[in-house]
Amino acid sequence: MSNATSLIEYDYLIVGGGAAGLSLAYHIAQEPRLALKKVLLIEPEAKTQNDRTWSFWSDAPGVFDGIVAHEWRKIAFRSPGFERVIDLGRYRYKTINGLAYYRFVHRALAARPEQFTVVRSAVESVENTPTGALAHLADGTAPTARYAFDSRPPNLAQLKQPEKHRYLLQHFVGWEIETEADVFDPTTVEFMDFRGEQQHEARFIYVLPFSARKALVEYTLFSEIVLSKAEYETAIRAYLTHTLGLKSYRITAEEVGAIPMTDHPLPARAGQHILNLGTRGGRAKPSTGYAFKRIQQHSARLVAALATTGQPPADATGDKWQFHLFDTLLLDIMKRRGESTRDIFRQLFERNPVERIFRFLDEQTSWADNLRIMNSVSAGPFMRSIAQVLRGRPGRREGS
Repeated sequence: MSNATSLIEYDYLIVGGGAAGLSLAYHIAQEPRLALKKVLLIEPEAKTQNDRTWSFWSDAPGVFDGIVAHEWRKIAFRSPGFERVIDLGRYRYKTINGLAYYRFVHRALAARPEQFTVVRSAVESVENTPTGALAHLADGTAPTARYAFDSRPPNLAQLKQPEKHRYLLQHFVGWEIETEADVFDPTTVEFMDFRGEQQHEARFIYVLPFSARKALVEYTLFSEIVLSKAEYETAIRAYLTHTLGLKSYRITAEEVGAIPMTDHPLPARAGQHILNLGTRGGRAKPSTGYAFKRIQQHSARLVAALATTGQPPADATGDKWQFHLFDTLLLDIMKRRGESTRDIFRQLFERNPVERIFRFLDEQTSWADNLRIMNSVSAGPFMRSIAQVLRGRPGRREGS
């Protein structure tokens, strides 16, 4: 695999070497009908740290199952007055470590040096040309291709239209800890523990137990503003001390993140020859922040069309409008009255089988199941948010 570029024409430019860019590259590498296509992957730097994890649920084998770090057959949902440990049936909840993913994909690309070229450089801009796309790199070169796939994060601070759209974050701090005694149930993910104070926002603890003595414990919020680091850490300590009864533990790693949750239009295309990937292309689900499986589905859809027709699909994502509306309504509720999010999720898990919830969040439910989901939660908050959507403006914090 070459580490230098020249001013030759490529078939595909992939901008960014994170989850989305590497996913597309890997899917291309696995498609025999695209074996003769020349691909340039442009990364700002080599990824040599385990900088994140991705978790997702799945009821079918996936292309990255070989590097799944752990999987679980049960999840727990907890809130005041309702707690349930739920068997996932045919589903599994899985997690993948970032460094394992980066290395796995780069090994696959290195095995095809005649097809893939990797360049380490920042990308200043990508533009359509009459015959394709052109990328301006920080090193002064400007490679061209028939199609470019851009996974750079969108600059939502510049794009914001707060009078029209809703802008929240899923933000968190997580500690990977080790204990001296058995504390965790390694068979069960603590999916959402809402028993703590909500403070007018959606706040919960999330735990991935890797063994009885090792787990990732995160304090997660859905809200507009991030906290000071000390506030997350105080909440994690309170959970470890008061809920789990731990007197001592060792922190072995830390995660910090903030994922955009917005109904701001994030287009799948930026012109005839540029397609957007990842968060830039709206692949982080607005109401939950989950993105990894949606990225894989998007990559598979793009590659299938490229292999079959030579061009991307006219409908690049296959997204359905009704699920965008559902996301917008939940975001509006989180913005107006974030603490009511706990009750909505409680009603979902209390009144629906987990398979229906997962299919709904995967945007795979029928109209009949969508109606069952909507009938399982209190109508009032959603009716108020529907009124805001019809007015064409986001709701405001109630009482403000």
